[in-house]
Amino acid sequence: MSTFTIHDFLKKKKEGRKITMLTAYDYPFASIVDEAGIDVILVGDSLGMVVQGLENTLPVTMDEMIYHTKMVTRAVKNAMVIGDMPFMSYQTGIEDALRNAGRFLKEGGAAAIKMEGGAEIVDHIRAMTRSDIPVMAHIGLTPQSIHRMGGYKVQGRTEEAANKLIEEAHIVEDAGAFSLILEAIPMNLAKRISEELSIPTIGIGAGPHCDGQVLVLHDVIGLFDRFVPKFVKKYSHVKEDALKAVKAYRDEIEQGIFPSEEQSFK
Repeated sequence: MSTFTIHDFLKKKKEGRKITMLTAYDYPFASIVDEAGIDVILVGDSLGMVVQGLENTLPVTMDEMIYHTKMVTRAVKNAMVIGDMPFMSYQTGIEDALRNAGRFLKEGGAAAIKMEGGAEIVDHIRAMTRSDIPVMAHIGLTPQSIHRMGGYKVQGRTEEAANKLIEEAHIVEDAGAFSLILEAIPMNLAKRISEELSIPTIGIGAGPHCDGQVLVLHDVIGLFDRFVPKFVKKYSHVKEDALKAVKAYRDEIEQGIFPSEEQSFK
């Protein structure tokens, strides 16, 4: 199996085959995701919430993102790795954006970057693609804009808001983005955008009609339960299993069962 590339993104859309995508933030989980045959791994700034225990993604730094991206790329053999540009790593200007995006490829070993925003980041996307830095765009609910949006709310429900998202989808495509994440928008709107664009759409809370889907790994495996969005489906309950194992370990130590002769040297 060869490494998944941008050409594979476009080929899958053309052939009507779904693109699979998950987040990962470290070596062990990236190994599992890659071995499972997931096409794309996003090293998301969501690590701020599911790994660091923060309330939102805003405090996450570039150095932290590079640190986690390095761990992921060391583990991956086939999946395409995308680094997520954290808050204020690109909003301060194109020069900063280029420098920080380049770090994901140069230091982190990623193949592309993801960046939130629509019309306001068009010049950033153009500058990056001219510098051979592939860009995945991200519109709809953009977590770095939670204060402006008034929280984590579904976007594009009014006709005006929907038309704006359609326009922004075309804008980022024209600017050179190779793919587009649609987050927390009505499924019929996501369907229309997916049909109108030549680049693949990746949905998260955007219904079944996108060209692919992405979720946070810790949600999928049941490791994070501080809150569970409506669009999440849990496929296992790792936290419950881990808690059970740790309690059993504690009990065996207290009862003198562990370590036994089997775990001891003679």
